[in-house]
Amino acid sequence: MTEFGVNFFPVVDPAVKSATAYYDETLRLVELAEALGFVQAQTVEHYFTPYGGYSPDPVTLLTAAAARTSRIRIGTGAVVPAFTHPVKLAGKLAMLDHLSHGRLDVGFGRAFLPAEFAAFGIPMDESRARFTEGVEACLRLWDTEELVWEGRFHRFGPVTLLPRPYQRPHPPVYIASATSAESCAAAGRAGHHLQVVPSVTTAAQLAAMLDAYRLAWDSAGYGPEARRIQIKFTCYLSEDRAEAFRLGERHERGYIEHMADAVAPLATGRSADYPGYEKFLEKVEQYDFHRSLAGNKVLAGDPGDVRQQIRAVREQFGTDLDFSLQFNPGGISFGRAATAMELFAEEVMTAFADEPAAPRRPDPAPAAFPEGAPEPVAAASAGDPA
Repeated sequence: MTEFGVNFFPVVDPAVKSATAYYDETLRLVELAEALGFVQAQTVEHYFTPYGGYSPDPVTLLTAAAARTSRIRIGTGAVVPAFTHPVKLAGKLAMLDHLSHGRLDVGFGRAFLPAEFAAFGIPMDESRARFTEGVEACLRLWDTEELVWEGRFHRFGPVTLLPRPYQRPHPPVYIASATSAESCAAAGRAGHHLQVVPSVTTAAQLAAMLDAYRLAWDSAGYGPEARRIQIKFTCYLSEDRAEAFRLGERHERGYIEHMADAVAPLATGRSADYPGYEKFLEKVEQYDFHRSLAGNKVLAGDPGDVRQQIRAVREQFGTDLDFSLQFNPGGISFGRAATAMELFAEEVMTAFADEPAAPRRPDPAPAAFPEGAPEPVAAASAGDPA
């Protein structure tokens, strides 16, 4: 059946909600998600601004989530290899894989906010190359003993990473892609899973991206039953559909205002690694909630409305999609978010229990150390910004 998870992208103004309150509420919602049958909880990596800035280190928040749960998978959606040395990133993720007893899914993304690259002293034109090298270095660190790495940006070794990941040869890897069919195809050829966000692309673009990914995956000889495609939405759900629409319009407006501030520098420059992103601010400023709702880029309404939207998304983009949903954007209270999650689990999720999709993952088996000969790992792809 189709899998449903929850995601936490903190578009939160500190004047509206403190970091402490946001983290406390998020962890309570993760516990609730597990109790309700959601299969995964994930969060992002962003810095400095109300557009995600409460999550500069997703591994820290996910470690707390893992300690408070026992079944729900936890995921990065996504970590940015360009901002962290691969030895540090691979080690932190391997630790989290053990602390969660093999419940980790690792999403890698490129990032796209100029202020973040400037703070780390990294040119945006190196984004794609750093992403590719960072992902491949993590994969090699996870499965290779006495690794010697000679890359463009990092050189180290011989080293053997400890701990080795709980899941062998490594946790499931997702590539976050925003607009590029080429990047989706590269992820498919590499045997990586995919994360996409329909709100940042057109329906035609998204369909082309998913077609390219599936074709590349199948052509590389991987079984279609093994691939995972995760599509992310914000969900405003209430028994009172008018209330859901009011909440959606208000909080989506705040989301767009904070996003516009964060992406504003893109309007004044071009980057070879981000073609067309100089027009991103213009697209953000043209956002309209009702047009987005009609185009199934955001989920909102009563349970019947949302069921219909999910069916429309599956019909348009494929029945092999998993849905990752945000119920607490902006300053929405814990109570409202919890009620929406409970309503979704009771009246929406159950409607898709018997519909065909990729089978659920088997429970991971821990590997003893030292291991035998490592299994081969496919080359990493160059994904787009998360």
